[in-house]
Amino acid sequence: MPRTDAPPKDLSAVRSLMRLWPYVRPVRTRLASAAFVAVVASCLGLVFPLVLKWIVDGPVADRDTGGVWLGAFMLLGLGIAEAVLFGLRRWLVARPLAGVEAAMRTDLYRHLQRLPVAFHDRWASGQLLSRGTTDLMLLRMFLAFPLTFLLVNAVTILAGFIILLQQQWSLGLVLLAPVVPLVILCSLFETKYSKITRLSQDQVGDLTTVVEESVLGIRIIKGFGRHRSQARAFRELSQKLRGTELYKARLLASIWALIMTLPEVAIGAALVLGTVQVADGGLSAGTLVAFLSTALALRWPVESIGFLIAISQDAATATTRYFEVLDVAEETDTATTGEAAPDSSGLVFDGVEFHYPDAAPDAPPVLARIDLHIRSGETMALVGATGSGKTTLTALVPRLHEITGGRITLDGQDITLLSREQLRELVSVAFEEPTLFSASVGENVLMGDAGADDEALRRALSVAQAEFVHGLPAGTSTQVGEQGLSLSGGQRQRLALARAVVGQPRFLVLDDPLSALDVHTEALVEAALRQVLESTTALVVAHRPSTVMLADRVALLSEGRITAVGTHHELLRSNAEYAWLMSGADANAVEENA
Repeated sequence: MPRTDAPPKDLSAVRSLMRLWPYVRPVRTRLASAAFVAVVASCLGLVFPLVLKWIVDGPVADRDTGGVWLGAFMLLGLGIAEAVLFGLRRWLVARPLAGVEAAMRTDLYRHLQRLPVAFHDRWASGQLLSRGTTDLMLLRMFLAFPLTFLLVNAVTILAGFIILLQQQWSLGLVLLAPVVPLVILCSLFETKYSKITRLSQDQVGDLTTVVEESVLGIRIIKGFGRHRSQARAFRELSQKLRGTELYKARLLASIWALIMTLPEVAIGAALVLGTVQVADGGLSAGTLVAFLSTALALRWPVESIGFLIAISQDAATATTRYFEVLDVAEETDTATTGEAAPDSSGLVFDGVEFHYPDAAPDAPPVLARIDLHIRSGETMALVGATGSGKTTLTALVPRLHEITGGRITLDGQDITLLSREQLRELVSVAFEEPTLFSASVGENVLMGDAGADDEALRRALSVAQAEFVHGLPAGTSTQVGEQGLSLSGGQRQRLALARAVVGQPRFLVLDDPLSALDVHTEALVEAALRQVLESTTALVVAHRPSTVMLADRVALLSEGRITAVGTHHELLRSNAEYAWLMSGADANAVEENA
């Protein structure tokens, strides 16, 4: 499926990575200490050649066995000290970086909960999952290794070349010759690698989406025998990702080959020139050994440049992808208390209009000039043909979508002047497609009111005719599993209804809450639900006459407009469209009987 993420921003790798500073700042002391320890450990490696020079020009030349042993112990001590320091560096960064990753993952999850529903409608879930898993793993890897060693290797190379130039400046200049071409090559490599890295990480998100959809939709796939087509779609995406990763590998291999070749050629040239100078007596053997040992010690810092740039670029792309989500504006709350308008108790839609955020500018509104007054304590049924906008209208009350015109009031209070927390304490909803979470039955129901007690839970289950839960293995403590797929559709819908009524809300919005129930269960639920509706103001989307009979009045929604309001019997006699929706009666016959 196509990606729905935002286009990448044109940021350099450094600017992207700098955005991590708020997360790194609390652990900056530990990271700085780790970097200092690593620099000291790396620079200890440059002392080895100096000890070798002393051994060759001193004890070896003088045939001093004791001096040779002393030099050997010095080298052993340096090696142990270097190993201990590198181990200390790893210990210093392990815990704080785990904390950084956890903090970033927590912030991402919190932010996702506060983003508008329109955002989640646009973005594929796999893209969000990959940002919270794969991308954060890349960032932790960058902070643990490349971030430190880009500094460590730069200091080591600088110190190493100072030592080389002091030992023999002419040979040092030979080794400096590859610097300019290496800088140019690394710049070209970074540009190409950044593009392919972004493509690769986006493809991982696409693949994650396919896997998630296949797992959640496994019943559909098996029921229609579509496992081969799904496997083929997965294989095609996998092949695209494989091709991208192979191209990344070729880029990395090419830059690594060049980075390794140029210094090796320079070291070879310096070896030849140094040997000639030793033969001519212009250079001591110890100095040549020390020079070449220093040059060889600098091989890893130089040759690792390509590897470190690659990981840094991966991390920069991951950072960009992470902040593409965090930069999306959260739902805003004005939370201003205003006075209620006179004579406007209940739920009122006043000139309400709605366009989807991603709709074309010239597209007609989904809802246009909705004027509807549901009196306090009244139940209003909302009826309309498929696609007329019923579900969209109900989603506006709890502000799952923001209206683009007009206003909605609850007992005279504009809902946009209430915080979402206040609003959702007043309004409870049950959707046609019930969503349950990987939790117990009781926990799923009590999401409707976290403060409800066991008696409220029992009462809600009774209203929803969901006593079947008492026959489950652990009763209300039974885990329902992901999406509640261990239950039938009717059972899930009854639990969703129980969740909506458990808190005895002042306003209740039900989107065809009984569509999955059999006739007998529906009758029982309706009988119990009538008692709940007597003490609340309710808007109920209905498709069947039995559900409509729960309501005091009925509103007919047609092509995004309220075209008629009345009782069920009034509309049956006077409105052809309503009669057709409820009974399939011929419109002309209705008009003749009117």
